[in-house]
Amino acid sequence: MEKKYNLLMVSSPHFHDKSSTARIMLDVVIALVPACIASVVIFGLKALSLICVCVLSALVSETLFNLVVRKKNTITDLSAVVTGVLLALNLGTDVSLVEAALGSAFAIVFVKGIFGGLGKNFANPAITARVFMLLCFSSVTTFTAPKAVELVSSATPLVSLSAGKMEELPSLMSMLLGLHGGSVGETCIIALILGWIYLSVRKVIKWYVPFAYILTVFVLFLVATMSPVVALYEILSGGLFLGAIFMATDYATTPIHVKGKVVFCILCGIITFIIRHFCGYPEGVSFSILICNLLVPYIEDATRNIPLGGPANGK
Repeated sequence: MEKKYNLLMVSSPHFHDKSSTARIMLDVVIALVPACIASVVIFGLKALSLICVCVLSALVSETLFNLVVRKKNTITDLSAVVTGVLLALNLGTDVSLVEAALGSAFAIVFVKGIFGGLGKNFANPAITARVFMLLCFSSVTTFTAPKAVELVSSATPLVSLSAGKMEELPSLMSMLLGLHGGSVGETCIIALILGWIYLSVRKVIKWYVPFAYILTVFVLFLVATMSPVVALYEILSGGLFLGAIFMATDYATTPIHVKGKVVFCILCGIITFIIRHFCGYPEGVSFSILICNLLVPYIEDATRNIPLGGPANGK
């Protein structure tokens, strides 16, 4: 009796176990909960408003886009929720809700939707939307810092580091707790580490992949400044942990194999260091991840596994 086999052609990410896109995205959402809670506790209801507006805008944008192009509604895979939450956590409280909604819609429609949806987008939607907002809205480059219950204007630790004003830096404990200026989701390192642990335990990511990004930045600043204190402040500020854990590990926009993922993160670390140290511009994480997203095909080609006895170039 002749057997018939049906081959299913689908885009990445591909799973070899019982995982699904929705299950993976749910794990990411759960891992982001500590950072969301910390953002509301530290920055107040404006942080909660940003999260709600970005998520709602992402869901509405994906629903409307799918209706227009006559595609099946995909909001149940939770990828739009992840994009909305990540974008909100990358914004400061000076950003208006209208700007946040526009940024979230841009991420879904122009970064993910028009390229075919999840798995076909060339870059991380949240990161690309943040860069878009950096170029369009001046409010994205200004931040407020928590002071007791009130919020006051304050330079971020990266700005103080860039200006060489070490006396203006908060204590290391304040850096870990998030009691300083910055985006609402980047400041509390403890909350981000909890998410890192959860994703590692759930085997959604390999723990050493984001560690490669963070370690690269630390080592380069240590060599450049000969100051472990400066290097430590550099990795604890500027959204490095947020980017390394949740966006430099994105399944769809990073290399498939672990070796490629590590190389990807090392390159992100090098570019982050170059931007921060030589360009006089405190921002580095968003641009480095976006640039490396574009280099993924070349990274995968250079790190592909060569079959035993196969040609040296892997082709």
